[in-house]
Amino acid sequence: MKFEDLTPARSRASYIDPAALMRIKNLQLRAKAVVEGFLSGLHRSPYHGFSVEFSEYRQYTPGDDPRYLDWRLYARSDRYYLKRFEEETNLRCYLLVDLSRSMGFRSISYDKAEYAKTVAATIAYFLTLQRDAVGLITFDQTIREYLPARYRSGHLHRLMMCLEHQLAGTETDLGLPLEQVARTARKRGVVVLLSDLLAPVESLETKLGYLRSQGHEVIVIRVLDPAEVNFAFQDEAMFFDLESGRELYVDPQAMRANYQQRFTEHAQDLSRACSSLGIDVYDLTTDQPLELALFDLLNSRMRRGRQITRRRRTQ
Repeated sequence: MKFEDLTPARSRASYIDPAALMRIKNLQLRAKAVVEGFLSGLHRSPYHGFSVEFSEYRQYTPGDDPRYLDWRLYARSDRYYLKRFEEETNLRCYLLVDLSRSMGFRSISYDKAEYAKTVAATIAYFLTLQRDAVGLITFDQTIREYLPARYRSGHLHRLMMCLEHQLAGTETDLGLPLEQVARTARKRGVVVLLSDLLAPVESLETKLGYLRSQGHEVIVIRVLDPAEVNFAFQDEAMFFDLESGRELYVDPQAMRANYQQRFTEHAQDLSRACSSLGIDVYDLTTDQPLELALFDLLNSRMRRGRQITRRRRTQ
């Protein structure tokens, strides 16, 4: 699929109201609803890999799997060519979902954790339809659930069950899940990190850099509540830190400018760090349609393949 086909599909898409979607109790049914709406404007997979449907040839390069050499073409041309096919199971994706206490914040009817879990479920459902292998790590200050990347019967259901678990920890350690993938992922894959990223950028940059050095493609989706972005609080009140348990009396009128400056600086530092590593960062607020996560995933993958350019979301 070409980029010019994808942009109209996004503009024509009939997005599901996330508040209505969250009223569906079953996580897999939520994911199915999002994916079916997303796919309504797409007619075929935009990826290229190996499967039963032949697509084209490309010239052999050292390191390619010799099983896919076309020996008949070699006999005619005296050159090595590989058969190229439509996508099947060559993509391995690792979903890293932050379930620390800060993800429990909400200013609307559901919190960041529930939204992030739904995004992860949606991506997993979509990639499973593409016959890709999907793994999962949920974490706070420790790793709570770990599923290796697989494509087999029952794996998606098990992944959904892991995502159903409630918040349990307090603080966030973003290094742990990144180290887990680096240790256990023997094959290169796509790592999708879902978090509010309320952590020092320097330590995160080091861990992400290690993953990139191993050849993994990394996509960061920063999940935020609208109130965190806009800081629309008006009245003086006691604010409770979900991770440390500290309470702080705050006058929003006096704090707004300082908060917004620090929030912007943190976002800019994160963007610079990821850009230097060749990592795409996307922001999603919990009042935005979940289909946008699939467009972000698709565009990031295709941009890495130099087939399309990055889409810029209008706020």
